[in-house]
Amino acid sequence: MACTTKPVLLSIVGPTAVGKTALSIQVAKHFKAPILSADSRQMYRHIPIGTARPSLEEQDGVAHHFIDCLDLEEEYSAGQFERDALELIQGELNHHPVILLVGGSGLCVKALLEGLDDVPKDEHIREQLIQRHRTVGLAPLLEELAEYDPESYARIDRQNPQRVIRALEVCLTSGRPFSSFHSKKKVDRPFQSVLVGLRRDRMELKERIAQRYGEMMESGWMDEAREVYDKRHLNSLNTVGYKEIFRFLDGEWDEEVMEKEVIKETQRFAKRQMTWFKKMSDIHWLDLPHERPVEQIIDWVESYS
Repeated sequence: MACTTKPVLLSIVGPTAVGKTALSIQVAKHFKAPILSADSRQMYRHIPIGTARPSLEEQDGVAHHFIDCLDLEEEYSAGQFERDALELIQGELNHHPVILLVGGSGLCVKALLEGLDDVPKDEHIREQLIQRHRTVGLAPLLEELAEYDPESYARIDRQNPQRVIRALEVCLTSGRPFSSFHSKKKVDRPFQSVLVGLRRDRMELKERIAQRYGEMMESGWMDEAREVYDKRHLNSLNTVGYKEIFRFLDGEWDEEVMEKEVIKETQRFAKRQMTWFKKMSDIHWLDLPHERPVEQIIDWVESYS
């Protein structure tokens, strides 16, 4: 590829089940590049199946960072990811001409590419919101967020109380929408950015989500969920798939209802991911299936000088 003064950070993003893992590993092997995972759940240990974390066999010798690195009890923010990823790029990985950033967590991707403004905290307000959630549930908090910050409401994972509570905490503390703290100023980065978005026909993606559910169950997802069931109150497990399985294990749903709910909520999650990525600037969209997807991405990267 052409000589550059800075390495290229190639970000490959897209909704769950679109095909990021296999394609990114092929591209990484071409460039002999490491992969930084921008998936906020694959960072956690003990839940590889439910988070669709690439196995050692799938990784195929490509170095992966930010996977299988946190205990379930640990909290980890997009701001922490930004700092740690920048440190890694400027340190251990600074000899690589190309580095890949791969995942579906829009906020982590945005944090690394564009930076995040310093966001205010108020522990008292946060505790009040946590108590409200315990008392009345998530729906009233979502209604309040929609009133204060329609943009965050449209983008946020509405099945994730921690993120909803955090967004409301910022709104109430600052008097500003949480979305207004997403930095719009240009930040200096130690890399050139190439951003690629993967997308598929809506019905095809739905079919892939349903198919992957069956494959994950055959791989032992139910046993994995049983092993972490006693920790189901943790935020790391308060995510699509595990929540529905836990309701089955609680005896609230039968297996048929559980399956329908997991697939439905995963499809909703994919739709929210696409809503986020469609708003990102300077993105090259790659429609799958594609005759030469790897070659197309390589062409985009090598066009930078």
